Amino acid sequence: MPSPTEITTSQLSRLIGTPARPKIVDVSIDTDFLDDPFLIPTAIRHPFDQIETLSLDYADQNVVVICQKGLKLSQGAAAILRTKGINAQSLHGGNYAWRDAKLMRTSNRNIPWNTSGRTLWVTRHRPKIDRIACPWLIRRFVDPYAQFMFVSPSQVIPVAEKFAAIPFDVENSSWSHVGDKCTFDTMIERFALHNEPLKKLASIVRGADTNKHNISPECAGLLAVSVGLSRMYKNDLQQMEAGFIIYDALYRWARDGQNETHDWPTNKQKN
Repeated sequence: MPSPTEITTSQLSRLIGTPARPKIVDVSIDTDFLDDPFLIPTAIRHPFDQIETLSLDYADQNVVVICQKGLKLSQGAAAILRTKGINAQSLHGGNYAWRDAKLMRTSNRNIPWNTSGRTLWVTRHRPKIDRIACPWLIRRFVDPYAQFMFVSPSQVIPVAEKFAAIPFDVENSSWSHVGDKCTFDTMIERFALHNEPLKKLASIVRGADTNKHNISPECAGLLAVSVGLSRMYKNDLQQMEAGFIIYDALYRWARDGQNETHDWPTNKQKN
């Protein structure tokens, strides 16, 4: 049975992909991690014996600390963070419990971390669909600290080369459309992010981004909202942050609300 300072896999899985997710710190030792090089979405790796260095960054944050089995490393590191006034829990059963429950994990080998331990991305300015959906996917499921640059189309590759950024949703980039799939699909595959809500969301993004609205009835709505949003903002980063709310809502609908309908008048008695 979990202790009061532990969180269960089912409890944590409900928070993944939402703005309410905690900061997740994986303190597994290198040899254990190399045997199973997957991360719980948005987890960052950090040495267990340097956990105090995170105390300033995580002040007033909810934190979940993880090791392979959920025993001494994660429980000890979480206890140290609590002495600093941080609301820290360890994951009951650790990475192994998460893996055995067949919950979504991301492949660490495919995350293009830079020397600062973050990811830096660049794409064309004036985003509409894929170029908002992909940053949302990265921030919510891969790297919560990811940075995004929006530049002139002709300058995406030169900027990527000069600033060691990852170009996406442009031609001649490995992070782009493949066949009839869009960049959002590519990222889901490369990051190994497989669950039913994301699969449904990917179909909506694909249809809206490639003008194939027959894929899903929600595609036309996403296109309309995305175009309207682009008219509301001149600043691409502000538009991106506002657009995240759309994808947060679509993800929660895909996860929890697909069976809900709405009609008028409400509670009408049927004859």
